[in-house]
Amino acid sequence: MSLSPVRLSPVCRRAAAVTAAAAALTVALAAPALAHVTINPGSAEQGAFTKVAFRVPNERDDASTSKVEVAFPADHPLPFVSVRPVPGWKVEVTEEKLGTPVTTEYGEITEAVTKITWSGGRIEPGQFQEFEVSMGMLPKDTDQLVFPATQTYTGGEVVKWADEPKADGSDPARPAPVLKLTPASGGAGHGSGHSATPSAGPASGSAPSVTPVAAADTASADGTARLLGAGGLLAGLVGTVIGALGLRRGSRGASAGPDQAPVA
Repeated sequence: MSLSPVRLSPVCRRAAAVTAAAAALTVALAAPALAHVTINPGSAEQGAFTKVAFRVPNERDDASTSKVEVAFPADHPLPFVSVRPVPGWKVEVTEEKLGTPVTTEYGEITEAVTKITWSGGRIEPGQFQEFEVSMGMLPKDTDQLVFPATQTYTGGEVVKWADEPKADGSDPARPAPVLKLTPASGGAGHGSGHSATPSAGPASGSAPSVTPVAAADTASADGTARLLGAGGLLAGLVGTVIGALGLRRGSRGASAGPDQAPVA
């Protein structure tokens, strides 16, 4: 028995076409948001030092990512930036003189990092790579820092992730990595926030002093305890000897007759 094909009415066909188009548009809009370059963690405290990772996924099936560039904010320059090496990748840190020097508790900063470039490695299809950076001090006069990123593929394609967040909160087509800055929760400075404090010392230039945890007092107490223990042991031995002599004298006195004096 043959089955006749089901025929849809014009209204149903139009509804199905609209639904398919909407689904395709949703996938097309969601794809960039799912695969864009991000910064992790996405927040840190104002005025602190932090360590972040720029996470770069490869979103092509026929090419590998061969270079990643991250631009640092020029309007809020960061005085201290250091990069963690990534095996197989060459890193280049670009510094430039600031138009207006920045005054910090460490002194006046006249140069700052404007860009970091990783190249020479490969992020294969279906893989991602994280590039870690320690930086600070984070500014206190803004609630976010934007780090535009550029991703280059082995086939020559260049994708710029440079769109700033929209005012309505929706995701742009090519969102740039954004680090949200929150007010300091306690002690402001390089000890707060997601601490990744670099090796810079305090303003005076001297390293903070560290007091040993009562090492001398512990040694003294231990010596006193040993001395008291030895004294107690010696006293016990003397008492034992005296007791033994007393018992010996008593035994001899009992064995002597009434007319015989005990022998000392």
